[in-house]
Amino acid sequence: MQESISVRNLQQFEKAFYREPSHVVAMNAATANNVFKASRNPACNTVKLPGFSVEVEAGKVCNQKQSGRCWMFASLNLMRMEIMQRFNIENMELSQAYPFFFDKLEKSNHFLENILETLDEETDSRVVQFLLQDPVGDGGQWDMFRSLIDKYGVVPQDIMPDTAACENSSEMNNVLCKKLRGFACRLRAMHQKGARIPALRKEKEAMMETIYRILTICLGTPPKVFTWEFRNKDKKFKRIADITPQDFFKKYIGWKLDDYVTVIHAPTEDKEYGQTYTVRHLGNVRGGKYPVKYLNLPIEQLKKLAIAQLKDGRAVWFGSDVGQFSDRAGGFLTLDAYRMDLLFDTDFPMTKAERLDHAESMMTHAMAITGVNLDKSGHPTQWKVENSWGKDRGKDGYYLMSDAWFDEYVYQILLDRHYFNQTQSKQFDKEPVVLKPWDPFGSLALRY
Repeated sequence: MQESISVRNLQQFEKAFYREPSHVVAMNAATANNVFKASRNPACNTVKLPGFSVEVEAGKVCNQKQSGRCWMFASLNLMRMEIMQRFNIENMELSQAYPFFFDKLEKSNHFLENILETLDEETDSRVVQFLLQDPVGDGGQWDMFRSLIDKYGVVPQDIMPDTAACENSSEMNNVLCKKLRGFACRLRAMHQKGARIPALRKEKEAMMETIYRILTICLGTPPKVFTWEFRNKDKKFKRIADITPQDFFKKYIGWKLDDYVTVIHAPTEDKEYGQTYTVRHLGNVRGGKYPVKYLNLPIEQLKKLAIAQLKDGRAVWFGSDVGQFSDRAGGFLTLDAYRMDLLFDTDFPMTKAERLDHAESMMTHAMAITGVNLDKSGHPTQWKVENSWGKDRGKDGYYLMSDAWFDEYVYQILLDRHYFNQTQSKQFDKEPVVLKPWDPFGSLALRY
């Protein structure tokens, strides 16, 4: 074929299309429905969750609605299990609006500091353009959430419930990004006129006051001290009075945040197993004690660590590319959920490493693993997943993930580092290699 598409090429393509009757059948199905409906595997009906050989009791499924807060929901879902067990509560939620407020505030400050660090870069440089692309999006990773909790603590949902801007964040984000890009423009202009960092940071303080005002108007004022009242399964009334969000986390969740770390599976040539990584410019809380850091391990080691934590009755936060071969309504995460190979008469042979290298896949969504089925040899066959898309998705909000889908599309898990063996523990303590800001492992979980 020559450089351009010729009339002869078009005739050839059309002739080849109609040579196969199955192509016409596929066209009729796709045009009358859509690609996903036309390629949906009828063998995958609405999910029927089996009994799992290892399972963690969880509360009712939450709903992030039209916001990219999945990483917060998944983290808070794990934490609320601690409170539900401690107080014998059938169900409760931790406020997702509370960390959302401070994440937006901290990300705004982080963005402006990144602008100050890149003042000598050209505006059209890849770094500056990357920073300007999404100054304060909803998404995040575990270490970012860990930094928020360490600084601000948590509160029950009824202490700071969702607002309209929480449930559908696009309009608030539009206003914040508009202001932050304008602030970046002003800081860079002041620098060009000779302003030094102390003067720029003084200007930044006034900018941050504006951001705080916007957030408070949209999300309300976060509580500093609160009283929480509830009844347990035995209908006994309980009251926790005059407690700060930080003390509430320390006393009633009690996680030692230093121990909760993330492990990734990156099978690409540029990332060796047994090495830790971080991503330049990725983060939210400036001056926090938890920079982004993850240990790269083979997929079988991720599974072994996840199973060990599940066996101790503790759910597992994980990040994946949920849009790949997933049936949102039916509740399946399986490689055969959609047979696009049959619909389009072509295969999709890329490996996990090739998909990462060629921008075909990355982490897009965080959920919680609450169960696993093990065969007679102790190997996983399928996993139970708690999502944050409400009870009307999947089976009452839960999904069935095949072990093969785990292999291909799970990229990150969170676990207590006590499950590391001695070698893994030493590997995690290595100084991390710094990845470029646009590396696929700098992607933020935000899918809704």
